[in-house]
Amino acid sequence: MWKYLILGAAALALGACKTTSNMAEDSQAALEEANKEKALYCMDLLFNQHDIETSREECFGETYIQHNPMAPDGPEALFAFMTPFFEANPDAAIHIKRVAAEGDLVWIHYNNKPTPDSLGLAVVDILRMEDGKFVEHWDVVQPVPEKSANDNTMF
Repeated sequence: MWKYLILGAAALALGACKTTSNMAEDSQAALEEANKEKALYCMDLLFNQHDIETSREECFGETYIQHNPMAPDGPEALFAFMTPFFEANPDAAIHIKRVAAEGDLVWIHYNNKPTPDSLGLAVVDILRMEDGKFVEHWDVVQPVPEKSANDNTMF
């Protein structure tokens, strides 16, 4: 009889571990989904709506570590660049093609166009997020060519 009680207790313990593991996975998936949604909202707010003030308040942490070698650290450096850019390019917009997340990182692949008729740039931003705000940034940027050696698009 004790053998069956011990086996039953072991089965319950294993079930509890699996439930705890599933809860952690669900929590991680929920965080990743929330980070993707917030990142998409923030990218639209800044790059399509050109709303720097709301973007500053809602989307960027006090710390913003920049890995692009042509840009200084800090969100204010980004805003100082974007403000005159948007004034000179009022129709500038991004067209998001795909987004993915893992942990606190979000990848966004998009076409960045300074004017509607421009081919623009193919961009992948990698953003680290804390508490729903961007705190670190990497990017890979490539001009979209007029002609390609293949029939595939960059998007």
